Amino acid sequence: MRAETFTCCRCGQAHPLSERVLVDDDELCASCADEETVTCAHCGERIYREDNVGDSHTPLCQSCYDRHYTSCERCGRIIHLDDAYYEDDDEDAPLCYDCHTHARRNKMIEDYYYKPEPLFRGNGSRYFGVELEIDGAGEDDDSARQIMGIANGSGPEKLYCKHDGSLDDGFELVTHPMTLDYHMKEMPWAGILQKAVSLGYTSHQAGTCGLHVHVNRNAFGDTEEAQDAVIARILYFFEKNWEELLKFSRRTQRQLEHWAARYGYKEQPQEILEHAKKGGHGGRYTCVNLTNADTIEFRMFRGTLKYNTLIATLQLVDRVCDVALYLSDDELKTMSWTTFVSGCQQYPELVQYLKERRLYVNEPVAVEEEL
Repeated sequence: MRAETFTCCRCGQAHPLSERVLVDDDELCASCADEETVTCAHCGERIYREDNVGDSHTPLCQSCYDRHYTSCERCGRIIHLDDAYYEDDDEDAPLCYDCHTHARRNKMIEDYYYKPEPLFRGNGSRYFGVELEIDGAGEDDDSARQIMGIANGSGPEKLYCKHDGSLDDGFELVTHPMTLDYHMKEMPWAGILQKAVSLGYTSHQAGTCGLHVHVNRNAFGDTEEAQDAVIARILYFFEKNWEELLKFSRRTQRQLEHWAARYGYKEQPQEILEHAKKGGHGGRYTCVNLTNADTIEFRMFRGTLKYNTLIATLQLVDRVCDVALYLSDDELKTMSWTTFVSGCQQYPELVQYLKERRLYVNEPVAVEEEL
């Protein structure tokens, strides 16, 4: 007896009836359903991604959002009506707990979901936004004020501070987007890091901290197709050179599995990108986070308060972006790690760090302690 089949309305292929997923009156195969739909966090109904009126953390159908949820007036976070706060009984301006707390205390350390309008620094097409976590000396407004005083001086804002629930007793330093040249020549990173150390903070030694680097997607091309081709090669580079990058990151394999997991090696760059786009890999907790609309985020690096290490990390990301942008798929596939690092000589901080980690022709070099 022949098994019953149906035709998926998205891919047009025939599939066993047992694999049918109903969305409204549409019949989808399991693969298309995983790629194009989400499940409402409140009622469990499956809806198309474009109909999700919640967010990636709390997907919602329109009915459930209207009856049970609202959005924080300040940061836009989706919140249940039972968890909303109101200042001066203004029911037209609901706030999440973090924004409510900040409004009451006028804190220097913003809430986790705070995201100001980006202020781009430097002249160029490629911009780097840094998120550096520091821990161990308190989520302290006065400390944040001192660090921001060095970063921003009397001029426009370059850096702000945010709450981060993954830290034990610290906060996160976040820069506005800057070119690599601006980070190296205009951003007072040495003074910022020295001040954090003098206040009792650590980053590498804390064991809880990461160093994340955002790069704008439009640096990779004018169209989504062009950008995807470059991003596919970036993902391939990370998978092909995972062992070297693991050593570079100063993290353990277990830490990366938790905070910055790999996607898994495939023979072709585009295959890795397609695999990544299907989701189910930990959301943003991947080595290269693709969930942001305007940036990709390099997440695998351990935090540091050592100036050379921070600058070297930005230079590595810049070098990876270069090879992904200017090499073809076949050229990237044949490029060895030795060839890659031999092209880093214009970055003295990166060469120094590669030598410290024994990733550059194993040339011995004096190593300063990480902080």
